[in-house]
Formats: sequence, C-alpha cells, structure tokens
Amino acid sequence: MSSTKKSPDRLIKKYPNRRLYDTQTSSYITLSDVKQLVLDADEFTVVDAKSNEDLTRSILLQIILEEEAHGVPMFSSNVLSQIIRYYGHAMQGMMGSYLEKNIQAFTDIQSKFVNSATGALEGKPYNTEMWTQFMNIQGPMMQGMMNSYIDQSKNLFLQMQEQMQSQSKAMFGAFPFGVPPEKK
Repeated sequence: MSSTKKSPDRLIKKYPNRRLYDTQTSSYITLSDVKQLVLDADEFTVVDAKSNEDLTRSILLQIILEEEAHGVPMFSSNVLSQIIRYYGHAMQGMMGSYLEKNIQAFTDIQSKFVNSATGALEGKPYNTEMWTQFMNIQGPMMQGMMNSYIDQSKNLFLQMQEQMQSQSKAMFGAFPFGVPPEKK
C-alpha cells in the first residue's frame, strides 16, 4: 500500500465472506492494510456491502483486539474490566469523552515532545541509536509530565463527578423517591 494521502471519502466494503474491498484501489485488502491506513492517518469508512451499515468502529476494535493478543498489550485486564463496567452506567457517555480527551492530550504532548526532539537534532541525520539515547535521557522527564497530567486529569474528573452529584441532589431533592406517602 502506498503511504500517499488519499481522499477523506475512502470507502471500504465488507462482504459476507469477511473480505474487505477498497473501492479506491479496486482491490481486496486485509486488516493489516486497514491498520496501515490508520497509521498513515488516512480517513476511511467501512460499510457492510449489503446493508450499508457503518462498520468502521467494529473493524477498528478488531484491529485493537489483534494488537492486544500479540506482543505487549496496552490494556491490563483490570483496565479492560473497568471499561466494561462503564457500559450501561450513567457515566458511560462522559467516560468515553474523558478517555478521548485524555488520548488527544497525550497525542498533543507526544507531538510537542517529538517536535522539540527534532529541533534538538537539527543538522544531524536521524538514527535509532540517537533516538534511544535521547529517550533514555528524556524518558523520566516525560514520565513525570504524564504522571502530573494524569493526577490533574483525575482531580478534574472527581470534581466533575462531585458537581454532577450535587446538581442531581438539588434537582431531584424535592421529589420523595422511595418514601411512602403518609397515611391519615
């Protein structure tokens, strides 16, 4: 697959035989090819060939499942269990938004970090040994920044939760839920 940018309306059709067909290249592709599209930041949509149902999230989850099954997993069993517990919970929508914003913040920090590293290495050819040395020096600092960010994020989430509880109490406090009416 080429790594050149494609149009954002790239359509991939999934057929009942589980095959994926890239309408832009007019060829069948694999999950590995779809993963490469993600890595190349190419925008695409996966739809069921018969019903036109959007299957993009399902395919992305399938890629994550394969990645988690091989190599070093990103999510521990405890984290996955906690995520599952939020499904059907009143905070489900907020948790999704919270995770999305945290991943975006992490991506932004990583991007700034890489840009500053690139500036520090200007004029020198990039090689993996230099990057390893740089990360050995800068890694602890990056870890400290991330720990600080996570602590701030946790505190913000707890404040938001407390605020929602107090607003709920204020809104529903006047209703006698669960209290039987007095008999005369």
